Amino acid sequence: MEGKALEGIRVLDLTHVLAGPFCTMILADLGAEVIKVEPPRGDDSREFGPFAKGVDGKEYSGYFISINRNKKSICIDLRKEEGKEILRKLISISDVVVENFRPGTMEKLGFSFENMRKIKSDIIYCSISGFGHDVPPEGQGRPAYDMVAQAYSGLMSITGPVGGPPCRVGTSVGDIVAGHQAAIAILAALWYRERTGVGQRIDISMVDGLVYILENAIARYTMAGEIPRPLGTAHPTITPFQAFEAEDEWIVIPIGNDSLWAKFCKAIERPDLIDDPRFKTNPLRTKNRDELIPILQEIIKAKKAREWFEIFDREGIPYSPVNTIDKVVSDPIVNYRKMIVEIDQPNVGKIKIVGSPFNLSETPGEVRTSAPMLGEHTEEVLLNLLKFTPEEVLSLKEKEVVK
Repeated sequence: MEGKALEGIRVLDLTHVLAGPFCTMILADLGAEVIKVEPPRGDDSREFGPFAKGVDGKEYSGYFISINRNKKSICIDLRKEEGKEILRKLISISDVVVENFRPGTMEKLGFSFENMRKIKSDIIYCSISGFGHDVPPEGQGRPAYDMVAQAYSGLMSITGPVGGPPCRVGTSVGDIVAGHQAAIAILAALWYRERTGVGQRIDISMVDGLVYILENAIARYTMAGEIPRPLGTAHPTITPFQAFEAEDEWIVIPIGNDSLWAKFCKAIERPDLIDDPRFKTNPLRTKNRDELIPILQEIIKAKKAREWFEIFDREGIPYSPVNTIDKVVSDPIVNYRKMIVEIDQPNVGKIKIVGSPFNLSETPGEVRTSAPMLGEHTEEVLLNLLKFTPEEVLSLKEKEVVK
């Protein structure tokens, strides 16, 4: 295998916490050189738990470690003019700049897209924010966190148990979806630049991202006039397609078409349900779900989950246990796919984190290095990339421009 997919691409990472760092983690996993620019206090997420006890007695953020592997850290005080000048030099040798400050922050620092293009004419500049940079007056300057995006996009209104209160999705999908979409947009912009020589501005909104993935929830309203509500684990238009409680644990059983319905009915020894006029087709099963689900729940409850797994495996019925995280981390399929990997984190030792899902045959994504210590690569970047002299670096440190 020769090189990495994004080898030769340099990304200047001005991001913090989650949406931006998730985007740059994807690019780093695929081989880009990612230089993370941190303020003297470090990325806010260095203070987020869970924490690992270091050999030096300090605590290190597992949150930060998990999404900042494969990156370099340089610590610059951008409030100082000499710090801004270092950033200008870094922009001049970078392909991509990614930031996720509140809209207007970069402009106040003097690093608008227009100013960056004066430094590097073909720069690709990606901003990630809650509502976006190009918004009407009511959206301008609004701060946002993942939960704000989940609520504003409508996602929380369709999540949770039937009749229950609004429910946040159990992972920060607003941040994570935005991070993925930013990475996709950057890759598209890199390919466009390859063909035309033209860089561009990318404006990614967390709210946009979640509206984008609402799939049939939007269609059910615009085409059928229905305002979707939470359905627990059930699917709004496919039945049965939800979790059922076995004697000892929960099982997800998604029956996605009528032929699978027939196989399922035979597997649970209820062939009479196949041609029952209430349940013969998926639209009928969905229409009459209040009658069907209790029947199926009583059947599934009569056996232990392991018994059902054996039956479903034999009959080719899709299913899954509702795994807790401890089971996921030890699962043989997950581990075979290298989705749990071990890294040797400085001052902490060996810890397990999530691997890369990008399984390309020639240039797969992978975890190559641990997350950086704060300012770990400051001297390396200044001396080797920007060609500062050792005396200049020492002077910058004494002035607390860098750390």
